[in-house]
Amino acid sequence: MDHKNFEPDTMKGDLKKGAAAATHQSGGKIPYPKHIWSPAGGWYSQPANWKANTAVMGAVIIGITAIAWSVSAEREVRTRFPEPDRFFPSRNWSRQIIEHERAQKGL
Repeated sequence: MDHKNFEPDTMKGDLKKGAAAATHQSGGKIPYPKHIWSPAGGWYSQPANWKANTAVMGAVIIGITAIAWSVSAEREVRTRFPEPDRFFPSRNWSRQIIEHERAQKGL
């Protein structure tokens, strides 16, 4: 048994291998800074306001998706229109299809 990695105080009771590494003074296996900044939040990140951050980012993603959806629906151009009785999801939001179907009903 190798006693080099044990703290002297723990020799009387329970032996804890690598206990000296927790103090960062006796050259632990993996040296890392106590405090580090990173975009993800550090070593073991769990910020106190993670729920609010997640809600804000969810709202931003939904907003960007809604804007992209709206712009796409406005710019959509069709040369061939769907049959009147066929299920066609973009019939509900495509301006060109809506105007075409209104014109067909008006005739």
